[in-house]
Amino acid sequence: MKIVVAYSGGLDTSVLVTWLKETYSAEVIAFCADVGQGEELDGLEEKAIRTGASKCYIDDLREEFAGDFIFPMMQAGAIYEGQYYLGTSIARPLIAKRMVEIAAKEGADAVAHGATGKGNDQVRFELTAAALAPRLDIIAPWRQERFRELFPGRSEMIAYAEKHGIPVAASTKKPYSMDRNLLHISFESGILEDPWFDASGEECRDMYKLSVSPEEAPDSPESVELDFLAGNCVRVNGESMTPLEVMLELNRLGGKHGIGRVDMVENRFVGMKSRGVYETPGGAILHFAHRQMESITMDREVMHLRDSLIPKYATLVYNGFWFAPEREAIQALVSSSQKNVTGTVRVKLYKGNIIAAGRRSPCSLYNPEIATMEADPTQAYNQSDATGFIRLNGLRLRVAAEVQGR
Repeated sequence: MKIVVAYSGGLDTSVLVTWLKETYSAEVIAFCADVGQGEELDGLEEKAIRTGASKCYIDDLREEFAGDFIFPMMQAGAIYEGQYYLGTSIARPLIAKRMVEIAAKEGADAVAHGATGKGNDQVRFELTAAALAPRLDIIAPWRQERFRELFPGRSEMIAYAEKHGIPVAASTKKPYSMDRNLLHISFESGILEDPWFDASGEECRDMYKLSVSPEEAPDSPESVELDFLAGNCVRVNGESMTPLEVMLELNRLGGKHGIGRVDMVENRFVGMKSRGVYETPGGAILHFAHRQMESITMDREVMHLRDSLIPKYATLVYNGFWFAPEREAIQALVSSSQKNVTGTVRVKLYKGNIIAAGRRSPCSLYNPEIATMEADPTQAYNQSDATGFIRLNGLRLRVAAEVQGR
C-alpha cells in the first residue's frame, strides 16, 4: 500500500508518518505545500525521511496560491461573517489539489491528513478530494478510535516519538496553535479558548508574526497606491508586480502599520463556535482597495447582485466547497463583473486603519458634472423628473396606507 500524507514537520504529522507506516504496512510519501510558511520549511525534507517517509515533496505553490485562489476570492469581495478574510480556508483546496495530483503521479492508494475530527480542515481536504479524485481512499487518523486511544494527549505523542526515534524539537505545547500562509496567520486553542481573554494584551505581544500592534505602529500615516486591471492588483506604488509580489509587499506595508488584526468567535461548519485570532495585513489592504476601485467602476445593479452573493461565496470557501459547481458558477459572474474594475486607488495606512485617500479610473462611472449640487451643465439629470419617480415608487405605500386606514 502507498499513502501520500499532508506533512508539516510538527509533532502531530511526524508521528502520523510513522503510525501510518506501521499500522497500514505502507510506503508513506510526505507532501508539504509551500503556501508561504517561510522558515517553517527549513530542513523539512530531511526530517520527513528520518521520520520514515520514502520521499518528501515540498512544492512551491505560492504564485498559484496568490493568482488562482487569493485574487479570485478578493474579486468576489469574500469575507466570512463580516470579519474573517478566509486565509486558512482558501489554502486548503490548493493543498489538497496538489496532494491528489501527487497521489496520481505516485500511484498511491490513499491520501491522509492530520486534521482533527472537530475542525473545518478535515472537510476542506476531503471535499476537494471528492471533487478531483473521487476514487481515492482518504485516511483520517483522528477520526479513528484506535488512534485517539493511543494518543489521548500530547505527552503520549512525545513518548511515541522518543520510542521510535522521531526527531521532534519541542516537548512542551505552545499556549496556542498557529497556521501560517501567504494570506494570513491564524491563532487558536490553548489560552485563546477563553473568549474573555484579551489577545491584544501584553501576554500575547510576542504571538504576532506579521504585524506590530496599532499602538506600536508609526506615528505618521503612509500613502500607498494600488493599480488594478480587470479587478486584479497589478502594481503597488507604480511598480509592476505578480500576484505573489503584491501579497508580499502589502503584507510588509500592512504589518508595519498594524493593519489586519482580527479577533472573532466564528461558526465552524461542523457545528461549534470557535475563537480565532488572525493577522491579515496584505489581504485587508487589498480587500479594502479593491472595493474602492469597484465603487467608481461597477454598475450599481451588478454590484448589488454580486454583493448579495458574498455571504454565500464566503461560506462556500469556508466550508470547503471551492471546487463545487455553485462556487464556480458564482465565480463566472464575479469575473464578468470585474471587466471594467481598472484604475488606481490611494489609501493611507495609520495605526491599524486603512483610510481611503483617492480613486481614479479610465472606466469611471462617476460624473462630477451630474453629481454636482450646483447647476448641471450636461442637463443629464432634470431634478423635476424626480417628482414622478418618487410618486410612482410611493404608489404601493399609499395604497397600503389607505387599506390600513392610516
